Amino acid sequence: MSRRALTLMVAGFLTLVLGIVGTLLPVPYVVLSPGPTENTIGDVKGTPVISIEGRPTYPTDGKLSLVTVAYQGGPGSRIDLFTALRGWVDPTIAVVPEETIFPPATTAEEVEEQNTQEMTNSQDDATAAALTELKIPYASFVTVAATQKGLPAHGRFDQGDEIVSVDGVAAKDRETVSEAVRKHKAGEQVTFVVRRGGRDTTVTVPTVASADGTPIVGISMAVGYRFPFEVNINVGDVGGPSAGMMFSLGIVDKLTPGAMTGGKAVAGTGTINPEGEVGPIGGIQQKMVGAREAGATVFLTPADNCAEALAAVPDGLRLVKVKTLHEAVQALDAVRTGSGTVPACSAG
Repeated sequence: MSRRALTLMVAGFLTLVLGIVGTLLPVPYVVLSPGPTENTIGDVKGTPVISIEGRPTYPTDGKLSLVTVAYQGGPGSRIDLFTALRGWVDPTIAVVPEETIFPPATTAEEVEEQNTQEMTNSQDDATAAALTELKIPYASFVTVAATQKGLPAHGRFDQGDEIVSVDGVAAKDRETVSEAVRKHKAGEQVTFVVRRGGRDTTVTVPTVASADGTPIVGISMAVGYRFPFEVNINVGDVGGPSAGMMFSLGIVDKLTPGAMTGGKAVAGTGTINPEGEVGPIGGIQQKMVGAREAGATVFLTPADNCAEALAAVPDGLRLVKVKTLHEAVQALDAVRTGSGTVPACSAG
């Protein structure tokens, strides 16, 4: 073998080795793929996804399935370049920059904890939205979700404290509390009455100026509810707020006579607030694929996701546009009966 041929052979071998090694190097991307679906009017391992105690319920039929997105990668478990390249050529998978899922300076554990909290909040909001749709009264209140270290409220409030009033003004909602604090100048005292362990306690703390000069005390707030009966939701290892609308529909279906789906396999996604407004979500393309693979023929789509969904809707899946829980209920009634308007997604 000539010297030149040997050199070319060695160079080619080294290039091949470097190419193989290169594909195995970790890269800062996350792969999103279709995740599992759960029927909100069905069971998970023999336990109902939605169970209601203290109120009559009715038999259901068909499926009202929530859909999820599975991810691979992230801080501490980055994917390799080969996995990313394989995802880029698969139309059912999305490859996104790591910071899209994991904001800078956050860990995978922190993101999981946030997703779990968002799921818990979405279940409460979904119950509130369902009762609002059915015109069943319930009560809401403002609670302390957390306090920020280094600010006056830290160590003075407990997580879960119910805020009864601020400076003698009833804490109707989070904005009422924030507005009461903002009326003060930095350094002035704010008087809170909180309900802790069934007893009212007065807590007085000073305000400080935030980065933009707004007076704050360092509290993040959440909304709590008192429902007239018990609603329990069991979905296992699923996080995030995007199943809210489907939880609401499952609750409404169980609390009203007749099967909402008419026996059809319906799936959908969307956040929900207590007023029943449906919000957009991420991963719509992967969620549609998961829905179709699970047998769904109708997919309830947040209005703000319609254009994106239309670009990649799987064959055999009918997209129904929804802006509110009430619209979703009406659309399913029209799908079931074949009478009435079913709002469809459009590109405009």
